[in-house]
Amino acid sequence: MTAQIPAESLANVTANETLAQISTSAKPRVSDEEMQQAVRTLLIGLGEDPDREGLIDTPKRVVKALQHLTSGYNQSLDELLNGAIFHEDANEMVLVRDIDLFSSCEHHILPILGRVHIAYIPNGKVIGLSKLARIAEMYARRLQVQERLTNQIAEALQGLLQPQGVAVVVEATHMCMVMRGVQKPGSWTVTSAMRGCFADDARTRREFMDLIRHTPQFH
Repeated sequence: MTAQIPAESLANVTANETLAQISTSAKPRVSDEEMQQAVRTLLIGLGEDPDREGLIDTPKRVVKALQHLTSGYNQSLDELLNGAIFHEDANEMVLVRDIDLFSSCEHHILPILGRVHIAYIPNGKVIGLSKLARIAEMYARRLQVQERLTNQIAEALQGLLQPQGVAVVVEATHMCMVMRGVQKPGSWTVTSAMRGCFADDARTRREFMDLIRHTPQFH
């Protein structure tokens, strides 16, 4: 049986989303043409000719790519879940690990590539497994810092399910560290967010960490 999401629960996790959407909608819209012109200006500033054959359609492609990579701004948890919360008498850990993650660093708009591991212990409600990946994807498809992304995923699940606990670990490599700056390929950043019993019970937290332990890789 599909559970209706309590209004107060959804409100808890979407309040900031709503405020962000109101703030965004209050600002003047920028047209695709204006964005494309900005890309042309960047190309000229880099010493390129935006009218040469290989670059004629680059402004259009860049704008389209950026819109896709930041499409999470246009999504809401309510639409994303589509009622996929179910009443279930379960109280053991639910874990989906190694969810591929693609995001963009808000400081340089360069890729963040990695994986996220998400676990929760139900308290009368469970969520469709694919929705865990979709929630992570929604927040990842925004300009991000890894610490905030990790916490947003955890807070969303905590607010939606009121489980006994939530655990989220993100392992990622940042192209702003690999391609520029300190230029350290092979470096990985690990962030975690623990809620409820995962924060309070060392044994539960250790079980989760043992289940996700592996050498970070990205293919």
